[in-house]
Amino acid sequence: MSETVAIVGRPNVGKSTLFNRLVGKRQALVHDEPGVTRDRREGDGQLFDLGFRVIDTAGFEDVRDDSLQARMRGQTERALDDADVALLLIDARAGVTPVDEIFAQVLRERGRPVVLVANKCEGRQSEAGLLEAYSLGLGEPVPLSAEHGLGLADLVEAVRPYLREREAGEEDMRGADEAARPAGPLHMAIVGRPNVGKSTLVNHLIGEDRLLTGPEAGITRDAIAVPWHYRGREIRLVDTAGLRRRARITERLEKISTADSLRALQFAQVAVLMVETEAEAPLEKQDLTIARQIADEGRALVIALNKWDVCQDREGALRALRDRLKRSLPQTRGVTVVPVSALRGEGLDRLMKAVFAAYEVWNRRVPTATLNRWLAEVIAHHPPPASRGRRIRLKYITQARTRPPTFAVSCSKPEALPRSYLRYLENALREDFDLPGTPIRIHLKKTKSPYGPKD
Repeated sequence: MSETVAIVGRPNVGKSTLFNRLVGKRQALVHDEPGVTRDRREGDGQLFDLGFRVIDTAGFEDVRDDSLQARMRGQTERALDDADVALLLIDARAGVTPVDEIFAQVLRERGRPVVLVANKCEGRQSEAGLLEAYSLGLGEPVPLSAEHGLGLADLVEAVRPYLREREAGEEDMRGADEAARPAGPLHMAIVGRPNVGKSTLVNHLIGEDRLLTGPEAGITRDAIAVPWHYRGREIRLVDTAGLRRRARITERLEKISTADSLRALQFAQVAVLMVETEAEAPLEKQDLTIARQIADEGRALVIALNKWDVCQDREGALRALRDRLKRSLPQTRGVTVVPVSALRGEGLDRLMKAVFAAYEVWNRRVPTATLNRWLAEVIAHHPPPASRGRRIRLKYITQARTRPPTFAVSCSKPEALPRSYLRYLENALREDFDLPGTPIRIHLKKTKSPYGPKD
């Protein structure tokens, strides 16, 4: 699907609602507050028999200075350059505004095919605005209600001249090709507190200004996925909004944005936690909270120590960080820490090497025979404690699954085995089978007695 459709318009006309409608899922954040979308978001759209790439853009503002709104406008203009056809949305209930007229002029000057869409046409209030839309000089407007899914049949006929129909059997062939691939893309999420350089890091990795950056905290609101190839490896790179302490989140929009970031973390395979070298503590309380969330989700973890280029005491910073990790984050013992400078693009090859290594550990499988020889040795070295005068027996171990490494242990009294002994087993597994920096799950199964009641 090489054809691309860009959804453009001024703030709060329903661009993200239409984007979600076309991609068939709630990917873009939708809120009554104008200007929610800042970065451009891409997805695979479907409109009846037509398939295409769809881009959701920030609301158009008529500014050309160094402000955030001007940088958002730049992102929208890049989306237009990449698009085969633009859908210019106006709010039919509000009628044509001066910003709509300016945007229509910009589109005419760029020479891109444009389909004018009058959104929010679900009531009689929109009739006057629909007639006003003719004054923009972009042809007949398509009446639409993105929220209620009305008018999509008219929209597909308007965009059909610019998009090819998917030939019969093409989707089946595409599915067969995807099934034949040895593996899908590596899902890599960049997470951290606000304003630690996540978007800057993503831009340097992909080699273009794909995401908005700047001194303002909290620029990123959506979790933006960017397809990328690194040395022949397909990667789905996800930039997320900054995560603050839950007690500090009061606005509904920030709650939605935080939920979007956590949802992106759930679908990630490797999470890169960005922390600041310049911070008062090497790992602040919120950094540890995010790291624990990554471990609880069972994702592989790599820590990127940003702003390394301005660090004065490098050895001290690394030593303090590793001590803090050892004390406060034992569940990811051995996690790799990579010093980087997102602004200058330093240390990025080392970071990607650590990401691939963490992904390999996350997928590692240990043979059952090897595990049971290991279990006999660790029990001989440090037997489980007795419970009410009777020994707790660990008879058998197997790896139930990978991603993360998960082990099932047959135990005579699972409820009586202390957590300290489980930590002993976890640390021994991590050290003896080289499983650093990834969560390890150990599930205890009660041993059935051969003399007990039969099922």
